[in-house]
Amino acid sequence: MPDASSPERPTPARDRTGTRSGIRLERSAGGVVVRPTEDGARILLIRDPYGKWGLPKGHLEGEEGPREAALREVTEETGLSPLVLGPDLGEIDWMFRLHGRRIHKYCRFYLMASFRGGLEPQVTEGITDCRWLAPEGALRDVSYDNARNMIRRALDHLDAPPEPGQLPW
Repeated sequence: MPDASSPERPTPARDRTGTRSGIRLERSAGGVVVRPTEDGARILLIRDPYGKWGLPKGHLEGEEGPREAALREVTEETGLSPLVLGPDLGEIDWMFRLHGRRIHKYCRFYLMASFRGGLEPQVTEGITDCRWLAPEGALRDVSYDNARNMIRRALDHLDAPPEPGQLPW
């Protein structure tokens, strides 16, 4: 049986109100972005609106699928373009409260590659900083355990060492 974050496990369907047992369900998508350099792979982290280091992600819009949303959100939050979409890394989920309402969020992540371009954090959405880190630094500095697990999954897909200018998987 797949674990709760495997790619094979679909997000639970919403009823007509977008809720399940009084809990609002939300779907997001994001990426673990890798840049191959002469010094090895670099992993992108963002500083989120809570001042914590995490991975770029955001809500699916309209009829958008998770792949399209992941590419759009990473570009919006970091300014990186173009991005190359890689393997599906699976899904994480967590519960939180917003304005007194319980929300269960599901977020699908993809491995992505970026070969050029500077970082431009989306300050209007509370993204105050972006930075490239060696894998051990990204694993150390990321603030969320579920994001740390996504970075580990991404690293499992990478060639060692990745060649600059070549897909790292």
